[in-house]
Amino acid sequence: MSNSVAIVEPPIVVFDGSFEGWLTAVFAVYENHWQHAQIISIIAEHDFLPNLWQTTFVVKSDVDKAKRVSHKLKSVFGNNGFRQLLWAFLSEQPTVYGHLFGVVRYQLACPDVNVWQDYTHTDVMPVLKLIKMVGRERHRMQAFVRFEHMEQDVYFARVEPDFNVLPLLSNHFKNRYADQSWAIFDVKRGYGIFYDKDDPNAEVQLITDVDENALVRPHDFHSEYEKKYQHLWQKYFTHVTIKERKNPKLHIQYLPRRYWKYLTEKNLF
Repeated sequence: MSNSVAIVEPPIVVFDGSFEGWLTAVFAVYENHWQHAQIISIIAEHDFLPNLWQTTFVVKSDVDKAKRVSHKLKSVFGNNGFRQLLWAFLSEQPTVYGHLFGVVRYQLACPDVNVWQDYTHTDVMPVLKLIKMVGRERHRMQAFVRFEHMEQDVYFARVEPDFNVLPLLSNHFKNRYADQSWAIFDVKRGYGIFYDKDDPNAEVQLITDVDENALVRPHDFHSEYEKKYQHLWQKYFTHVTIKERKNPKLHIQYLPRRYWKYLTEKNLF
């Protein structure tokens, strides 16, 4: 009789793509004692491609389990470290969910180690790179969002960020424009955030139901104030431009073309 011990490969853990779903997936891995396997595959359902060689374990988001995991992660990573996990998650890269689990497993196994400083770890470095990329995109969105005043007295902006940074913009714009009603809609992901200055609770809300015409032809809904403002802004932009000093290469370096689509001043060109 052979003395070798059969190693049972854990299934691919598939979750619904939400952060709560990923936290529930982490709970499921430890609940089923799969954390000791060398490779743990955690995949969002929109990235999952079934295969014949590996079984799957589908996780449904569970608020209670997600809260238990987030509470534990905050205790070992601290609030800042937990925020870094969220930032990396918002990158939506197909491999990030497995790397995040690797970082979590490493930190739980070595609670006295600052895992973020272990640049040689196979999971830490990819996560750190994604955190940096998401942070850069968040910063750019704070600068490149262009609100347009609508007839309904709401300032409306369309964006298409590379990463899902909308949840990271709420506090910035709420603090900056607390006396105005505004909405920012992520056209690529089909959802937005809305702040109502007349709401006594004054909390930023998620929105998904937006008039399709407002996304395609927002100028049809512009207030008279917005029409005059855009005309003045474009006129100002034209007059301050010194043609002899134009440097398109440097300009694109600081303002990549992918952000031009919704910039009022770029409608000139």
